[in-house]
Amino acid sequence: MKKATKVIAYLLIAVVVIVIGIVSYIMLALPNVGEAENIKVQATPQRIERGKYLAMHVSACLDCHSPHDWSKFGGPIDTMRLGAGGEKFDAAFGFPGTVMVPNLTPYNLNKWTDGEIFRAITTGVKRDGSAIFPLMPWMYYSKMDKEDVYSIIAYLRTLKPIEASYPKSKLDFPLNILVHTMPKRATLGIKPATTDTIKYGEYVVQSAACKDCHSQDNQGELIPGMEFAGGKEFKINGHTLRTANITPDAATGIGKWTKEQFIARFRANDDATKAATINKATDFQTIMPWWQLSKMTDGDLASIYAYLRTVKPVNNSVVKFQ
Repeated sequence: MKKATKVIAYLLIAVVVIVIGIVSYIMLALPNVGEAENIKVQATPQRIERGKYLAMHVSACLDCHSPHDWSKFGGPIDTMRLGAGGEKFDAAFGFPGTVMVPNLTPYNLNKWTDGEIFRAITTGVKRDGSAIFPLMPWMYYSKMDKEDVYSIIAYLRTLKPIEASYPKSKLDFPLNILVHTMPKRATLGIKPATTDTIKYGEYVVQSAACKDCHSQDNQGELIPGMEFAGGKEFKINGHTLRTANITPDAATGIGKWTKEQFIARFRANDDATKAATINKATDFQTIMPWWQLSKMTDGDLASIYAYLRTVKPVNNSVVKFQ
């Protein structure tokens, strides 16, 4: 009996040692995506202009990284504090922990090299080597054309420095450990010619991370067969918000929409100064960054529409707000 007890005790000790070893490896050795490249982005007018378009209206970096006024429809951003960060995602948003959106202005990025910013955007690793939780959809940005990422970096360097710092994000267990395993090396893409409408539309959809919001997931992994079918849940103002089905399903998606209707839907929210004040307790709200995405060009929106017409139709009726 005593011998059996000792064997069990030794086995338990061995298991504990193995678990500690695995956790220590994850915490100390990961993420491992390689060192930041030694690059210096030349801030040409063309890059700055392209970067502004991407950061504001496609990838919408500055929509997430600017304060919002959630008392108004669509939460228009505070343009006087562009890129200053400060949004908080916590249990009120149904989030497993507390994540503070960081400051992207030169006040915070002045010590970052261009290579470090590039690595953060495309692999999800910060300057200090720690992991960025994929609330930021870096896994989609990792497939952007290198030149487009360079353009975003060039534009971010032009922002007005805003003095603002925030507490470090804290994730609940076990995400605080698992997050170290999430970053991956970038697999950069090449921007197709705009004349190749469907391929270019796919590239814009990737750069805007549309699939990330418009697909349901299970513990961070997209549910196979439900891509773009909507239904991903977010908590806002005490309500549950679900994203729309944007597959070409005629009954529950956008299958009956014309290209003109698709573009018009974006143009309907093109002036944030006209955002209506809402009653948080009762009125519909959205986290779709309409005020920013509405400024995409007709060509880009038409290409998105053309690409979405090619994805698998999924019959998935979504209750968008309750």
